[in-house]
Amino acid sequence: MTVTASNTVPLIDVAPLLTADPAAWKAPDRELAAAARDIGFACVHGLPQAAAPGPEERLRLLAVFGLPEAARRPLYRRKFAAENRNVYRGWFPLQPGNLTSKEGIDIGGDLVHGPAVMAAGDPLREASPLPPEEDLPGWRAAVTAHYLAMERVAAALMRSLARSLGLRQDYFDASFHRGLSTLRLIRYPPREAAELATVTDPAVWVDCQGVRRYLVGAPHTDSGFVTLLVQDGVSGLQARARGAVWVDVPPLEGTLVVNFGQVLEQWSAGRIRATEHRVLGSGCERFSIPFFYEARADAVIAPLPVDRPDLFAPFEYGDFLWRRMTSFVEFAGMERERGERSER
Repeated sequence: MTVTASNTVPLIDVAPLLTADPAAWKAPDRELAAAARDIGFACVHGLPQAAAPGPEERLRLLAVFGLPEAARRPLYRRKFAAENRNVYRGWFPLQPGNLTSKEGIDIGGDLVHGPAVMAAGDPLREASPLPPEEDLPGWRAAVTAHYLAMERVAAALMRSLARSLGLRQDYFDASFHRGLSTLRLIRYPPREAAELATVTDPAVWVDCQGVRRYLVGAPHTDSGFVTLLVQDGVSGLQARARGAVWVDVPPLEGTLVVNFGQVLEQWSAGRIRATEHRVLGSGCERFSIPFFYEARADAVIAPLPVDRPDLFAPFEYGDFLWRRMTSFVEFAGMERERGERSER
């Protein structure tokens, strides 16, 4: 049975989707499809602990933020540390003066799949720089278990969506096999008045139920397919519901937030919504752990067999992703680091 979480963000029990019982899939299939169509967001529960970590497990995953600066420096992207080789994966530091104020690290599928998902010359398929085991004992094992659990949950959700779209349930599987999925660990620090004064864009301030609040995450839609998000109990995430109303996405313990990206919206001919969302600051430090379930770089996105074949021109996901990612502040200026691959 589904209950309402906050306003129009539904709470869905997805435990049946992780079983092999087709009869049990009907209710969560229906509820997930409705959420994807109506608001593009849901809170899901009924998950293995590795996918929805509790407070102690979250602290273990977030221990990387306790590294001293000297230990972080080798993890930085080349944009922020010219001596480093990694372009796409790795650490991005705070960049004051922007609408978005966050730091964190991006980790790719090489964490669990090794060289099978890597390719020389393509930054999307480079190795992820990770701290050595002696700096964070047990951290890599915890992150690996979480990554694998998120892959399993995301694959089950995509199969559910495939069934709701009238496709074979495994229709999307091959596109995501050892794809570009990213695990991101994020810290949003409180913004000090002096730093906020350097932000020239007035959109950093918003009115929320009559209270003036600042942003720590600028309004945006996600790029790809399915995002699974672990929240840390600190509120601030909001989704833009129909009618341009911003609604809270509650940080409910034992749940993941699910939302959908631009490519899936296009691939599904608009049946699935890529919903704009933002993060408000509260004066408290906030952490989040999103997992972006992404297709292979060479996966061809073409109209579904249930739609007109001329609905849109097919494209390779990696080409789209690179163009899109370089519009975000932590990737800005990196456009020439990867050439188009479609004509190879």
